[in-house]
Amino acid sequence: MIIIKNYVEFESHLGQELGVSDWHTITQQQIDKFADATIDHQWIHTDTEKAKNEGPFGGTIAHGYLTVSLLPYFWHQIADVQNLKMQINYAIDSIKFGQPVLVDTRVRLKARLAAIVNLRGITKATIGVEMEIEGQKKPAYTGEVVFLYHFNG
Repeated sequence: MIIIKNYVEFESHLGQELGVSDWHTITQQQIDKFADATIDHQWIHTDTEKAKNEGPFGGTIAHGYLTVSLLPYFWHQIADVQNLKMQINYAIDSIKFGQPVLVDTRVRLKARLAAIVNLRGITKATIGVEMEIEGQKKPAYTGEVVFLYHFNG
Protein backbone atom coordinates (compact mmCIF):
# COMPACT_ATOMS: atom_id res chain seq x y z
CA MET A 1 0.00 0.00 0.00
CA ILE A 2 1.20 3.45 -0.90
CA ILE A 3 0.97 6.22 1.74
CA ILE A 4 0.36 9.78 0.57
CA LYS A 5 0.39 12.73 2.99
CA ASN A 6 0.36 15.79 0.71
CA TYR A 7 0.26 17.08 -2.85
CA VAL A 8 4.02 16.82 -3.42
CA GLU A 9 4.08 13.14 -2.37
CA PHE A 10 1.08 12.43 -4.59
CA GLU A 11 2.58 14.26 -7.57
CA SER A 12 5.81 12.23 -7.32
CA HIS A 13 3.83 9.21 -8.58
CA LEU A 14 2.55 10.87 -11.75
CA GLY A 15 2.38 8.38 -14.62
CA GLN A 16 3.19 5.44 -12.35
CA GLU A 17 1.23 2.40 -11.30
CA LEU A 18 0.12 3.00 -7.72
CA GLY A 19 -0.69 -0.60 -6.92
CA VAL A 20 -3.09 -3.49 -7.13
CA SER A 21 -5.82 -4.37 -4.64
CA ASP A 22 -6.55 -7.76 -3.12
CA TRP A 23 -8.83 -10.17 -4.95
CA HIS A 24 -12.55 -10.04 -4.12
CA THR A 25 -15.11 -12.72 -5.01
CA ILE A 26 -18.40 -11.46 -6.45
CA THR A 27 -21.10 -13.63 -4.85
CA GLN A 28 -24.74 -14.11 -5.76
CA GLN A 29 -25.68 -12.62 -2.40
CA GLN A 30 -23.75 -9.45 -3.25
CA ILE A 31 -25.39 -9.30 -6.68
CA ASP A 32 -28.87 -9.77 -5.15
CA LYS A 33 -28.29 -7.06 -2.54
CA PHE A 34 -27.10 -4.67 -5.24
CA ALA A 35 -30.19 -5.52 -7.31
CA ASP A 36 -32.39 -4.70 -4.30
CA ALA A 37 -30.53 -1.44 -3.60
CA THR A 38 -30.75 -0.25 -7.21
CA ILE A 39 -34.12 -1.79 -8.11
CA ASP A 40 -32.45 -3.56 -11.04
CA HIS A 41 -33.63 -7.17 -10.95
CA GLN A 42 -32.92 -8.10 -14.56
CA TRP A 43 -32.90 -11.89 -14.77
CA ILE A 44 -29.31 -12.08 -16.09
CA HIS A 45 -28.25 -10.89 -12.62
CA THR A 46 -30.75 -12.46 -10.25
CA ASP A 47 -32.44 -15.54 -11.76
CA THR A 48 -29.78 -18.21 -11.33
CA GLU A 49 -31.74 -21.00 -13.06
CA LYS A 50 -32.77 -18.95 -16.08
CA ALA A 51 -29.27 -17.47 -16.42
CA LYS A 52 -27.76 -20.96 -16.23
CA ASN A 53 -30.15 -22.52 -18.75
CA GLU A 54 -30.99 -19.64 -21.10
CA GLY A 55 -28.31 -17.00 -20.61
CA PRO A 56 -25.25 -16.54 -22.79
CA PHE A 57 -22.76 -16.83 -19.89
CA GLY A 58 -23.78 -20.09 -18.19
CA GLY A 59 -24.81 -18.27 -15.01
CA THR A 60 -25.60 -14.90 -13.53
CA ILE A 61 -23.34 -11.89 -13.98
CA ALA A 62 -22.64 -8.90 -11.76
CA HIS A 63 -24.19 -5.57 -12.66
CA GLY A 64 -21.60 -3.39 -14.38
CA TYR A 65 -22.38 -0.65 -11.88
CA LEU A 66 -21.83 -3.09 -9.02
CA THR A 67 -18.25 -3.56 -10.19
CA VAL A 68 -17.80 0.21 -10.51
CA SER A 69 -19.27 0.77 -7.03
CA LEU A 70 -16.41 -1.31 -5.62
CA LEU A 71 -13.88 1.35 -6.67
CA PRO A 72 -13.64 3.05 -3.23
CA TYR A 73 -13.25 -0.32 -1.49
CA PHE A 74 -10.40 -1.31 -3.78
CA TRP A 75 -8.83 2.17 -3.89
CA HIS A 76 -8.44 2.20 -0.09
CA GLN A 77 -6.47 -1.05 -0.34
CA ILE A 78 -4.09 0.56 -2.83
CA ALA A 79 -3.58 4.03 -1.35
CA ASP A 80 -3.74 5.40 2.17
CA VAL A 81 -4.19 9.13 1.61
CA GLN A 82 -3.57 10.76 4.99
CA ASN A 83 -3.57 14.25 6.50
CA LEU A 84 -6.95 15.09 4.99
CA LYS A 85 -9.68 17.53 5.85
CA MET A 86 -11.90 15.86 3.27
CA GLN A 87 -12.00 13.67 0.16
CA ILE A 88 -14.64 14.05 -2.54
CA ASN A 89 -15.53 11.68 -5.36
CA TYR A 90 -15.49 14.17 -8.23
CA ALA A 91 -15.92 12.27 -11.49
CA ILE A 92 -15.91 8.97 -13.30
CA ASP A 93 -14.57 9.38 -16.81
CA SER A 94 -14.40 7.05 -19.76
CA ILE A 95 -15.46 3.83 -18.06
CA LYS A 96 -15.60 1.16 -20.72
CA PHE A 97 -16.87 -2.31 -19.88
CA GLY A 98 -14.74 -5.02 -21.49
CA GLN A 99 -16.54 -8.15 -20.42
CA PRO A 100 -19.05 -9.32 -17.82
CA VAL A 101 -18.09 -10.58 -14.38
CA LEU A 102 -19.64 -13.97 -13.73
CA VAL A 103 -20.91 -14.91 -10.29
CA ASP A 104 -18.27 -16.42 -8.00
CA THR A 105 -15.46 -14.80 -10.01
CA ARG A 106 -12.61 -12.94 -8.35
CA VAL A 107 -11.81 -9.37 -9.36
CA ARG A 108 -9.23 -6.80 -8.32
CA LEU A 109 -8.33 -3.22 -9.21
CA LYS A 110 -5.11 -1.92 -10.72
CA ALA A 111 -4.55 1.84 -10.40
CA ARG A 112 -2.13 4.42 -11.79
CA LEU A 113 -1.86 8.18 -11.34
CA ALA A 114 -2.88 9.55 -14.75
CA ALA A 115 -2.97 13.26 -13.86
CA ILE A 116 -2.73 15.56 -10.87
CA VAL A 117 -3.45 19.27 -10.53
CA ASN A 118 -3.24 21.70 -7.63
CA LEU A 119 -6.42 23.82 -7.72
CA ARG A 120 -5.65 26.60 -5.25
CA GLY A 121 -4.84 24.12 -2.48
CA ILE A 122 -7.19 21.35 -3.54
CA THR A 123 -5.58 18.31 -5.13
CA LYS A 124 -7.43 16.95 -8.16
CA ALA A 125 -6.13 13.43 -8.81
CA THR A 126 -7.14 11.45 -11.88
CA ILE A 127 -6.65 7.74 -11.30
CA GLY A 128 -6.52 5.35 -14.23
CA VAL A 129 -8.28 2.15 -13.22
CA GLU A 130 -8.57 -1.35 -14.61
CA MET A 131 -10.67 -4.06 -13.01
CA GLU A 132 -9.00 -7.39 -13.65
CA ILE A 133 -10.89 -10.68 -13.70
CA GLU A 134 -8.91 -13.63 -12.40
CA GLY A 135 -7.86 -15.91 -15.24
CA GLN A 136 -8.99 -13.50 -17.99
CA LYS A 137 -6.86 -11.36 -20.29
CA LYS A 138 -9.60 -8.82 -20.95
CA PRO A 139 -10.57 -6.58 -18.00
CA ALA A 140 -14.10 -6.08 -16.65
CA TYR A 141 -13.59 -2.36 -17.30
CA THR A 142 -11.05 0.38 -17.77
CA GLY A 143 -11.38 4.10 -17.20
CA GLU A 144 -10.52 7.00 -14.95
CA VAL A 145 -11.87 8.27 -11.66
CA VAL A 146 -11.21 11.71 -10.25
CA PHE A 147 -10.90 12.49 -6.55
CA LEU A 148 -10.56 15.88 -4.87
CA TYR A 149 -8.34 15.89 -1.79
CA HIS A 150 -8.32 18.72 0.74
CA PHE A 151 -5.06 18.21 2.63
CA ASN A 152 -4.49 19.80 6.04
CA GLY A 153 -2.00 22.65 5.87
